[in-house]
This record gives sequence, structure tokens and C-alpha cells, in this order.
Amino acid sequence: MKKVLLIIYYWPPSGGAGVQRCLKMVKYLRDFGWEPIVYTAENAHYPILDESLFKDIPEGQVVVKHPIWEPYNLYKRFIGQKKGARVYSGFLSENKKPSITQRLSVWIRGNFFIPDARKFWIKPSVAFLSNYLKENPVDAIISSGPPHSTHLIARGVKRALNIPWIADFRDPWTNIDFYDQLNLTKWADNQHKRMEKSVLKEADQVVTVSWSWQKEFEALSGRKVQVITNGFDHADFEFEREAPDSSFSFNHIGYLNTDRNPEHLWRAFGELCEEIPGMKRQLSLRFIGKTDFLTFQQLEQYGLSDCIEKVDYMPHKKVVKTLVQSQILLLLLNNTPNVMGVIPGKIFEYLAARRPILAIGPENGDSARIIQETGRGTVCDFEDFGKMKREIFKLYQRFKKGKLEVSEADIVKYTRRSATGQMAGVLDRLTDF
Repeated sequence: MKKVLLIIYYWPPSGGAGVQRCLKMVKYLRDFGWEPIVYTAENAHYPILDESLFKDIPEGQVVVKHPIWEPYNLYKRFIGQKKGARVYSGFLSENKKPSITQRLSVWIRGNFFIPDARKFWIKPSVAFLSNYLKENPVDAIISSGPPHSTHLIARGVKRALNIPWIADFRDPWTNIDFYDQLNLTKWADNQHKRMEKSVLKEADQVVTVSWSWQKEFEALSGRKVQVITNGFDHADFEFEREAPDSSFSFNHIGYLNTDRNPEHLWRAFGELCEEIPGMKRQLSLRFIGKTDFLTFQQLEQYGLSDCIEKVDYMPHKKVVKTLVQSQILLLLLNNTPNVMGVIPGKIFEYLAARRPILAIGPENGDSARIIQETGRGTVCDFEDFGKMKREIFKLYQRFKKGKLEVSEADIVKYTRRSATGQMAGVLDRLTDF
């Protein structure tokens, strides 16, 4: 088999969305004639841990680790957080509004830790890998970001050894949803853009996860960018399915910050509960994952406190079973300028769960494209309160009749194995000398 080095930050025991794409790629690459070698951080500060993901690592998998220094202990001391607490990416506050020190730390993060808090891992990794690969050669490299420091490591190795390199963007760099919240100076903004452009220009192939982001990266780089979406692992859903919840349950899985908080939706639920006798007793709003305090504040405002169930984190194995048992699955997109290209990884597991999806986001965005193509649900625009209310009412009527079925459209192309096959195809093309 040919060998490919994957330069990644998130790796078990890391949990959350960031680990899934490369972990599943590693799981299936051998099926397509490629032996993966994983390079990752030895002592990374992962915000979420999930030991259950170790089961997906193939037998005999080579994992090369090198120490990393991250500034999180300094950050926690600065904002008065306990030493053992976890630091989460993005912008979310579970208990209160951000303090002055937290806001200042965001400014420091954006302007001094460029491209991200793993910047101190770049030079040591380039030196380490340049030596390691001379004795343990590979045929190609894949870097996956964020964090985009992984791309800068790959760029350094590419410059040193001229190994074919794929830069895989799970999220944008300067067009990520919270980029404008970093309060960047003009100098820092230029640094980010300079680094981003160098990666886009020097990589042998750029890959991203959605069609809108493909166009954005092509405009930045002046070159062809390939789309390989995320997907679901069919093996995760090989269990006996139980009957859905007896309640009128809406489940949201994952990170829910203020950009994703749909106040109009909570208002629609609140009004319907007042207008329809018995609905409130049957309604269940379950939030699995870190959720901003603003969401619960608004749910209380609309009289829905008794309908809430909050679960901070759930192992992935249990998450998929919860999805299958849900009556309806909530997909809440970021109300930010880059939303057209946002396709949360969870959408594919929502498809595999075969439960109706209620999505809040642009009706002509990339997520809507997938939902409409597969017939798995409906999409309401951020401001379309009337449609939200109508769609919830329709779902409630179907729930009472026991008819919350979805289309049985073929979704094989959205499996992790299919996505890995596409990546292997890119690798084959780059190494077909």
C-alpha cells in the first residue's frame, strides 16, 4: 500500500465534531489502498473527551505523537477559571455574559496567537517530521484544519521534502463565522490572510466540505478546489432500532452558541403551547452539548422551562441511539455571513437516523440543498416566524397520528466510507507519477 501522513490535532480521546472526519478517514483508507500514518499532539488540551471513539482506530494503526505547548493554563488563570476546567472554541457562555477579562483574552487570542493557540507546535513539528519522514517515507500528506496550524506544519514539510500535500479545510479560515469577533488589528488580519493564501497556493490540492466554501476558496486562490463532504458512518447505526420517544421530542445535538440561537423558534413553540391544548405537556426540548445561557433564558421567557432537558455531553455511541429515538431533530445554523456553506457534520447522522429534520437557516444554503435532495425535512429562514410556527404545527399533527415518517431516499454517497473513497481518489491522482 501507498502511505499517507495525516497531520491532525483532534484524535481520540478527543470528542466532539472536530475528530470525526479524520478518524473515520483513517478507519476506511486501507479499503482504498492507502495506509494512514497519524501525526498528532502528545498532550493536547481537548475541550471534550470521548473514550468510546478508540473503537474506531484500526488495528495496528501507527500514531506518531510530538509534545505541544498550549497557553490554556495561562488563559484560565487570567480569567479566573479553575485549573481543571476545559476551554471551548468559538464564543459561548453557559452561565453569564463574558467578563472584561474574557473579552480581553479574545483580543489577545486573535492578535497574538496567529493562526491559533497551537502556533507553538508548528516549528517543532516541522523539524520533527522532516527527520522522521526521511527514515519513514510516505507518498503523500493530508493536513486537516482547523486548527490551521496543521496546514502550516504541512507547508513546512512540503517545502523541506516536496511530498504531495492535500490541505483539507473542515471550516474556513478568515471566513469562519467568528472571525469578526476576534477584534483583529489590521496587522493581525493581514497575517491571517497571508498565511491562508500561502496554504491555498502551495498545497497540491485544496479540499473543503461544502459547495459555497469551495467557491470562496477558489476566489481566494484562483485555483480549482474539490468538495468532499462529511458523512455518517454506517457502522455506527448497526443496532436494533427502538421505537421513537413517546413525547413530542425535539433534539439538538452539539454546540449551540448565540449565533445559532433561534429566538423566533422558541417564540413559535411558546405561542403554540398556549394555543393548542395539551401540546405543552407532550413537548420535550432536549439539548445535548454545550449550550449558551441565552437559549435557556429565552426558553424561560416564552414559558418553556418545564419542557427543557439539558445534557452537557453524551458519548458518540449513545448520541446515535438518541438520534434514532427522537421524534424530530433540530438543525440550527449560524446566523453569520458564511452560513451558505455551513453543513454541520451532525446533518449526516441526522439523515442516517431517518427522523424528520427541522432546520433553521437559509432555504437556498448548502445544508438546505442536502435536506431537500434527500427529502428528510424542512428548512425555515432565520426570520420566517410564520413558517416556523406552521411547520411545528404540521409536525405536531403528524406526531399525534403516528406518521412522522421520512423519505427513504438513497444516502450512500453521504457515508464516511464514500467520502474516504473520494479522498483516496485525490491521493491516487496526486501520486500517479
